[in-house]
Amino acid sequence: MKSIGIRRAFWGIFGDQPAVVVRAPGRVNLMGGHTDYNEGYVLPVAIDRSVMVAASLRRDRRVVIHALDFGQRTEFPLDAIERDEEQAWSNYQRGVAHFLQQEGFELLGLNACISGDVPIGSGLSSSAAVEVAIAYTWRVLCGLKLDMVKLALLCQRAENEFVGMSCGIMDQLISALGRQGCAMLIDCRSLAHEFVPLPSSVAIVVSDTMVRRELVSSEYNLRRRECEEGVRLLRSYLPGIRALRDISPAQFERYAGKLPEVVRKRCRHVVYENQRVLEGAEALRKGDLARFGQLMNESHASLRDDYEVSCRELEVIAEAAQEVEGAYGTRITGAGFGGCTVSLVDEEAVEDFRRHVAEKYEAATGIVPQIYACHAEGGVSTMSGPARSLS
Repeated sequence: MKSIGIRRAFWGIFGDQPAVVVRAPGRVNLMGGHTDYNEGYVLPVAIDRSVMVAASLRRDRRVVIHALDFGQRTEFPLDAIERDEEQAWSNYQRGVAHFLQQEGFELLGLNACISGDVPIGSGLSSSAAVEVAIAYTWRVLCGLKLDMVKLALLCQRAENEFVGMSCGIMDQLISALGRQGCAMLIDCRSLAHEFVPLPSSVAIVVSDTMVRRELVSSEYNLRRRECEEGVRLLRSYLPGIRALRDISPAQFERYAGKLPEVVRKRCRHVVYENQRVLEGAEALRKGDLARFGQLMNESHASLRDDYEVSCRELEVIAEAAQEVEGAYGTRITGAGFGGCTVSLVDEEAVEDFRRHVAEKYEAATGIVPQIYACHAEGGVSTMSGPARSLS
């Protein structure tokens, strides 16, 4: 739904024009799978798929949200925010409101419509886009003195502590701060970030397996615990470490034999993935797309073999993608177990890529994938001027 569509929907539901329309982008992660919650490095891109919120303030302290894509409505008071198990999609907005207020920000009630074209459960971070969009909506309408890094951190807390998904900071940060035409190298410990330009000659191609695994959340949280166990065990030999980002490949190889097999595999992926992110950013700075693509392929293999978050459908797409001339590299993006791959592809090869991958995937699985070229977009923004309108 475009901006004009969500404005019309708002008018039809609330009988007035929205005071503001906000868009927050989804993301793909070019490099750095499962390194963010290990305080490591990531290299995401905000994409031209987004979540939009059309909203106006209310006279009372109630929040009314219509999820247009679900055909559902939720309502809750700002003074007594509770989880909603029946309409779980609303817990992202509820959690954001809870933590904004906990941090001392004064919120007013809201009438809102929400819609988006970030596929849910695909690994393109629709949840972070929802969180950032609603937080930014309150920031604009209530005049909150809230910097964008703090906004991202509060959105992460909402997902971790209210929704119950132990995500890192990457998704919220790139949705809040992304820059057009650039990837963003993020140090997930310090939150220091650097924009790395992407060559205009390449497209970011997302291939959606259309497979959604029900166990992604539990498996994701399990991987996080396995990494934490690795740090606990390795601390006996490396007392100064706080997270896996503190361990060099040489140190890991020295002590890897001290770890149980599964924990060793998880840690090996993270330690070497951090190295790949830093090398990948340097390759992009030099315009060395061949090296960057090689690192993407190595990342995919590590996610498959050491982190074990792939599945048959992802492997079919990855294999087909790596056969296309003009495709530099392909890897899983998101948590895995389904969802999407991301490929860096010459603009001139995109149609050949789409045709070959779709044909091979459908022949192997019977599923028609969604394949679309994306480009690096800016972070959250308003699409219409703010106004402190009460209804």
